[in-house]
Amino acid sequence: MDLYSRVNILGGRAVRLPHGDVHEAIALDSSPLVRAKGWVDKGATRLQIVDLDAAAYGDYRNRPMIHEIIEALEIPVQVAGGIRSPQEASRLIEAGAWRVVMGTAAIEEQVMSWDLFRTNPDKVAVSLDVLPDEELVVRGWTAHSGRFLEEVLIELSAGGAAAYLISEAGRDALEEPPNFGVLRSALAIVDEPVIAAGGARDLDDLRALYDLEVDGKRLGGVIVGREVTAGRFTMDQAAEVLHDD
Repeated sequence: MDLYSRVNILGGRAVRLPHGDVHEAIALDSSPLVRAKGWVDKGATRLQIVDLDAAAYGDYRNRPMIHEIIEALEIPVQVAGGIRSPQEASRLIEAGAWRVVMGTAAIEEQVMSWDLFRTNPDKVAVSLDVLPDEELVVRGWTAHSGRFLEEVLIELSAGGAAAYLISEAGRDALEEPPNFGVLRSALAIVDEPVIAAGGARDLDDLRALYDLEVDGKRLGGVIVGREVTAGRFTMDQAAEVLHDD
């Protein structure tokens, strides 16, 4: 089970999003590159970079910085935010991104996303934000899609998506447990890797994520960030839990 960490970039700076809202972003002291290297030093085996300017505003000014981070790190880097066209996905993959992560576009533009999956096998993952009733929300949690987890996962799997990042819309990772029911549903539906992208409150949550199993399938990874900087656990402790075979 892979241990991912996350670097959010807004306006060229590393930021924290307490409630997933770019308007509430808190700038951090370190640069995105320094922060990314710090996560590697702490034990991350994968890194996710989220380009919030591209995601929220269609502004791609952070891309050169992201290319620099990809080049500087020796672990796989996946990039999310603003992946709305084959051209943008290709630019990031050519720059060395291990994977790119689509969001709303994968749900709303089936022809384009399926073509992207086929031309970039194992390179394009999809991020899904899920409500408790398993309806998906889009556009940064601002709109209901009217579509539900099962039908969308079946569709994306048929199209060739590489993996799925599942997060719970509106959940505060420091205060609320993961929605194990949603994650269990995802594991039951698809064979591709399912990644718990909403974080964990503590080591007990991490253990429960590690132990989650449906029909012999287990989660492919978990993404953490604020939990570590808040002192809930260290990356070493998390790695020990996730590799306790």
